[in-house]
Amino acid sequence: MKVLLAGYNIDREVIEELKKNSPQRLDVTPETLSASYARISRDPRSADKLRAVARAEVERARRSNQKIIFRMGHHSVAEHAVFNFDIIGVSRLALEEIEKFRLCSFTEKSQRYQTLTDDFVIPEEIRKAGKQQLFVKTVKAQNALYHRLYDKLKPHFFKKYSHLAEDPKKHSLLNGWAKEDARYAVSLATEGQLGLTLNARNLELLIRRFSSKRLEELRELNSRIYALAKEVAPSIILFTEANDFDSKTYDELERKAEALLMKKTIKDNKELVRLVDFTPEADIKVVASLLHTSSSLSYRECLDKARGLKSEEKKDFLETAFKYMEFYDASLREFEYVSLTFDMSISGSCFAQLKRHRMATQTCQKYNPELGVTVPPSIEEIGAEKEFMDMVEKTNQVYKNLKKEVYQAADYVLTNSHRRRVLLKVNARELYHISRLREDATAQWDVRRIANKMSELASKVMPLTCLLLGGKDVYPQLFKQRFGRDPKFFPPKLDGR
Repeated sequence: MKVLLAGYNIDREVIEELKKNSPQRLDVTPETLSASYARISRDPRSADKLRAVARAEVERARRSNQKIIFRMGHHSVAEHAVFNFDIIGVSRLALEEIEKFRLCSFTEKSQRYQTLTDDFVIPEEIRKAGKQQLFVKTVKAQNALYHRLYDKLKPHFFKKYSHLAEDPKKHSLLNGWAKEDARYAVSLATEGQLGLTLNARNLELLIRRFSSKRLEELRELNSRIYALAKEVAPSIILFTEANDFDSKTYDELERKAEALLMKKTIKDNKELVRLVDFTPEADIKVVASLLHTSSSLSYRECLDKARGLKSEEKKDFLETAFKYMEFYDASLREFEYVSLTFDMSISGSCFAQLKRHRMATQTCQKYNPELGVTVPPSIEEIGAEKEFMDMVEKTNQVYKNLKKEVYQAADYVLTNSHRRRVLLKVNARELYHISRLREDATAQWDVRRIANKMSELASKVMPLTCLLLGGKDVYPQLFKQRFGRDPKFFPPKLDGR
């Protein structure tokens, strides 16, 4: 056996310094890795020798990449080239679009942990429509409310959780809770930043999709990313032009849906989470899947056997799948064979966290003021609900004014409290991940109540499959109740509200 570290990501400024102090060379590109690994399937030479050849013949490596990707259709070779981008000064609305890409890595500036300034994006569409003054006035009023709320919420939390306030180490936690709830007043135009890591195949997809977007901010972001990537690796980012599939499909579906549905009045906006579909006989099918893995029988035979088991036998068998699990373990892959679909109406703040669960299937409607807003309980506790709702009403009026002329760009003026509908499909394994993270006491309260409701609804239709659903904080208790002993590892104790 021979294992070599073929490469790793380093800061571009370091690369530029190294290039500056070295003779000119063309092989400072991730394209050589793609080209050399692409040859592994047909060339008998070892991988390290193939890399050496690719570095020595960069232009040939580039031609090879284009042939393999474009003519032969083997896009997977582009996945060996990885890029890191600093995305700075883009709106919260744009960040939502970036983070739709499932196989990329993101770390975003948190509005929960950082005190927001008054930085926000003024969309080009709004400038061109002559609505800049109205937009800026509205966003500044929202930001002023954010600061007023923060100034009131901070002492409120210190008083409410006085036992925590006695410890100076907990002050940043309480301060963070004040920021967390005050941010419901700020707009989707608020500036943020993002660290983005993705391979060339996903980068190409992002560039192509963003080429077809209506929002000018996304198209500008797209052109800047493409220019930087093309400079470094032109041979592995090929299909980048806007196309009809990305630019026209949803618009046409929207027009036809409007004609089919006729009525657009929203009636059922009070229920935040509904279970609208799930796998029938889910517990039986998980048992059957585990039997299949653990035997030599066909799945049909395992399913027949699972259906014939007594309740206690099914429970005992499923408990075996959990008995050595620690709080950080994912449930077994067999749990992916059953799924649940939830229809939910959630705030922008809640969506900002839920959207990070990219292994689930998520599709969402546009933000819609008719769905109402989510008001943090703490804002009611400090007597600021009327002030908050007055701001929401003014925002809604401005949104209606803007939408007539700038359509989708009107969304920029909506706040983190405004809601959108999300259709979320999860398999049981992913539901466990969401539950551990989002039901934990330290999770943000808005997404925590959504996760709680998801677990509650799931447990009714697949009780055995959901035996150990719960946040990290309650996992030791759940485990002990089920197995009569403590797990080996305990999650770190953190404070929550």
